[in-house]
Amino acid sequence: MSKLVTIYGGSGFVGRYIARRMAKAGWRVRVAVRRPNEAIFVKPYGVVGQVEPVLCNIRDDASVAQVMMGADAVVNCVGILAKQGKNTFDSVQSDGAARIARIAAEQGVEKMVHVSAIGADADSGSDYARTKAEGEAAVSEHMPGAVILRPSIVFGPEDQFFNRFASMSRLGPVLPVVGADTRFQPVYVDDVAKAAETALITPVEPGVYELGGPDVSTFRALMETMLHVIRRRRAVVNIPFWLASIMGLGFDTLNALTLGLIPAQITRDQVRNLRRDNVVADDARGFDALGIKPVAMASVLPEYLWRFRPSGQYDAIKESARNLRT
Repeated sequence: MSKLVTIYGGSGFVGRYIARRMAKAGWRVRVAVRRPNEAIFVKPYGVVGQVEPVLCNIRDDASVAQVMMGADAVVNCVGILAKQGKNTFDSVQSDGAARIARIAAEQGVEKMVHVSAIGADADSGSDYARTKAEGEAAVSEHMPGAVILRPSIVFGPEDQFFNRFASMSRLGPVLPVVGADTRFQPVYVDDVAKAAETALITPVEPGVYELGGPDVSTFRALMETMLHVIRRRRAVVNIPFWLASIMGLGFDTLNALTLGLIPAQITRDQVRNLRRDNVVADDARGFDALGIKPVAMASVLPEYLWRFRPSGQYDAIKESARNLRT
């Protein structure tokens, strides 16, 4: 019988790509999610019955253990950018990761991959960065042979980065950003999935791998690249950190008062994270150690950002028509 992998958060942005790769590799894939009915789209990644979404709440021991039973490997992709209800940074990224690793050790799971993030720091003033580091520590404690992947900002067709700002660019002549000079090293989502697949099916050294693409750019430069791809001219305006912190406080308060009905456009915690560069450390292991050559942004962004161009799918036709001579 083929091997089985349980992927917690397997219908999310990164998780779905890992699920697809593992299915193509011949593994049975159990996609553990809060709402299985909304994850039906993962089933065609394999043959009938090969990929199955199952109900799981990572805040509950019994739920985590049930969907892990019989698994040869475990992947944890669960993470949040802002707290919502009971899904806080501590409950999801710290306690949740610890629970998955502890139960994996108890059940004798052979391999584990944990998806964290560059910037994980136990001493950080950001709850996001702090709990990412706490989750990593717990995974290493319970599963010493685990591979921990720390990607920089992840991009791809379903991302909430380039898609979000490309959508914002349609609203006016100005595109506001916080931390315009902060550096990022965007990494293609399928390259992250390839790293996870490599860690699961080939012998690799355990520990932390920081994943970044071939391009290192400031936030402002990334927005200018995106604007070039979507054929729009906008002024990229930097919002000072002090003003962004006030805005974050306002949005956090509004979100709390409405019990989450009005999502925060930016939070104070996100502002804290934007103060630090998000790039691979000079002494870190990365894609090279896994034998992977990451894809550049230029080869991927036009494939999914075209819909934000002024004429959408017809933009290239209009550009070609301008060159016709009568």
